[in-house]
Amino acid sequence: MSEALYQAEIVARAKAGAADSRLEPHDARAAVDNPLCGDRITLDLRLADGKVSALGHRTRGCALCQASAETLRACVPGHDVAQARAARAVVAAFLGGETLPPDWSAYSAFAPVRGYPSRHGCVLLPLDALVEALAQTGTAR
Repeated sequence: MSEALYQAEIVARAKAGAADSRLEPHDARAAVDNPLCGDRITLDLRLADGKVSALGHRTRGCALCQASAETLRACVPGHDVAQARAARAVVAAFLGGETLPPDWSAYSAFAPVRGYPSRHGCVLLPLDALVEALAQTGTAR
């Protein structure tokens, strides 16, 4: 199992995702955890003109969670609030077997996780934090 899940691209993203990239100042901050596995992420975001302008995080968790957080940090800036909010559903659908839209194609690296439903939560936790942070801004409703 680990060889299939932890290919070179995931490992490289996880290493990058292990670094603290928190934002100061930020418009919203959300901390979420997965009590089943112990993964925890604190996510910061900035908004400008209705779009996510920057995202930072501190992630303490497995390689999949760290890699997902780093993938999100690279992908979400430039997306409007509605697109950013929808990212969680897009990635969840991808893990369930659907095709990714071009804007989120970086998540294709997580294709091996599709066969391990118990690990989907690790990939989705950073996206859960994004949804929570967007809700704090009052723009996610």
